[in-house]
Amino acid sequence: MSSVFHQHTEDARIIKINMMDINNEIQEFNHQNRASHEFQFQYIAELLSRKGIDVQVIIEKIKAFQIAIPSWALGTGGTRFGRFPRGGEPRSLEEKIEDVGLLHQLNRASDSISLHIPWDIPRDPAALKSQLSAHGLTIDSVNSNTFQDQPNQSLSYKFGSLCHTDVAVRQQAIDHNIACIEHGKALDSKVLTVWLADGSNFPGQQHFRQAWQRTADSLAEIYQAMPDDWTMLIEYKPYEPNFYSMVIPDWGTSYSLCQHVGPNAQVLVDLGHHLPNTNIEQIVARLMHFGRLGGFHFNGSMYGDDDLTTASIKPYQFFLIFNELVDAMTDPRVKNPSLAWMIDASHNVKDPLEDLLQSVQNILSTYAKALLVDRALLSEAQENNDVLAAEELLRDIFATDTRAIVAEAARQAGGAMEPIGLYRSLGIREKLIEKRGAKSMATGL
Repeated sequence: MSSVFHQHTEDARIIKINMMDINNEIQEFNHQNRASHEFQFQYIAELLSRKGIDVQVIIEKIKAFQIAIPSWALGTGGTRFGRFPRGGEPRSLEEKIEDVGLLHQLNRASDSISLHIPWDIPRDPAALKSQLSAHGLTIDSVNSNTFQDQPNQSLSYKFGSLCHTDVAVRQQAIDHNIACIEHGKALDSKVLTVWLADGSNFPGQQHFRQAWQRTADSLAEIYQAMPDDWTMLIEYKPYEPNFYSMVIPDWGTSYSLCQHVGPNAQVLVDLGHHLPNTNIEQIVARLMHFGRLGGFHFNGSMYGDDDLTTASIKPYQFFLIFNELVDAMTDPRVKNPSLAWMIDASHNVKDPLEDLLQSVQNILSTYAKALLVDRALLSEAQENNDVLAAEELLRDIFATDTRAIVAEAARQAGGAMEPIGLYRSLGIREKLIEKRGAKSMATGL
């Protein structure tokens, strides 16, 4: 074995010891807050019992719900105007795995990482798999990057990648995606996520039909390079970085590409990738009905692709989206594959780890609410065109505070009932700054 592997083995041993120490802190923290938690949990459990709902059934579903953390979200984000790092950011993929392992220890709901290539190319897959295993983590997916020109790149993506008029540029982008698949295979991933910045800024700049066809043919070539048990997720976005047109601007275009490429291609919905007031809940319902919804990138938005904390701006719409998801997930007539869940946000004014913990808590509490909806009553109201009854049923559930249920699910799974509270009480950011430095910046951003 190489000395590098021995070093990573030693690191894994240290990690396990640290995890045991955190587990002790978690148990002590939960014990200190047990009385307050029991009061709140028993209240909601009794309330649900009177409605004929077994709260433990809901808890088990929450415990099983896992949300991937992207490797690029562990550092301070920013805008084209600037970035303001907080210090203690992960300087390597190994340190990013440490951070996600910490998050998962705290909330027991983040057991996987989504990698962005070439920002986080795995240099030693065997050592990384050992480290991932020590933390109880897996690699959820690999994400390609043809929206930037990389150092020493032969050809530019200035005028597109998979849609480019030059076959050589298209081939370069195809080869990059195939390389991403190889990196994923080395780490036992089974998902390739493709988001394209391809588009145009001025009328007449791009031939719309030919751009779609070139993209479709390029994706088909990448698809043929995937193992049979892999999934390709095709993401869409209505604008930015191009503002006159995007090659994949909406779910319909993504859906059409999936139909062209093959059965293992699915639409990826990013909650921020919609024009203001778009009915996202209807989109996800339709995609589930067609069996073509592959996954979600969670975030929040006020104006567009703001990448804010999940459910921070439009919590009711977020609940309505989850209502449609749960409705389809529990309908035996719907033949949609299991969904891939991931956070995709920018933390330019918050501690990235705190924001990720907050997003996960918001997602789980909203998922819990959707699980409480009485599907039979809602269906009856809809079939009878009783508009008020249907609306009030949803509004009543939305007003239900499910945070104690999420806390109990975390406690039963071995996590902290209040992950952010424990994170702050342990001074984790300060410890990371002490370990990595006040000027450390995450790789890839």
